[in-house]
Amino acid sequence: MRIIGGKLKGRLIKFVKSSTTRPLKDSVKENIFNIIIHTNKFNVNLFDSNVLDVFSGIGSFGIECISRGAKKVTFIEKNFDISNVLKSNLINLSLTNNSKLVNDSIENFMDKKNKEKYSIFFFDPPYSDKNFNTTLKLLQKAKIFTSNHIVIIHREKNSDEDYKNAINTLFSKVYGRSKIIFGTFI
Repeated sequence: MRIIGGKLKGRLIKFVKSSTTRPLKDSVKENIFNIIIHTNKFNVNLFDSNVLDVFSGIGSFGIECISRGAKKVTFIEKNFDISNVLKSNLINLSLTNNSKLVNDSIENFMDKKNKEKYSIFFFDPPYSDKNFNTTLKLLQKAKIFTSNHIVIIHREKNSDEDYKNAINTLFSKVYGRSKIIFGTFI
């Protein structure tokens, strides 16, 4: 796996082959960044943004954000083994000054009264996780988002979760097996 754009373009990212992780495909990632940078449907500036990457896995999305100019990414990954691979990626790419790695659940992270504000939220829960909507509601209630922000959710294309109690869905795109939902917190 590699970084596809920005100052670290072409650099490799270690990844884990397992049934519980599925790194974001390069083509899907590129489309997400094209939308973030070029759309007029929302007003979020990737450059100098503060990003919250929930269910981070090996960190491919957040690392790509830093490579493309994000100021800081907070990675939330509760699986210890996968979190260690992410930590190794951050060290190998010299990104520890631009990142914070939390090896815990998002619920425990929020229990610590996090007051930092974020403009980009990326959620990539396991496809089998049908309860992550409670995570969206938790973050929405905590109001840790800037006035101009975007919520990006990666799900299986046939998923039919209802997000209306936490986010306003702006639009969604389907790429192969993936569905990417773009919205804002209510």
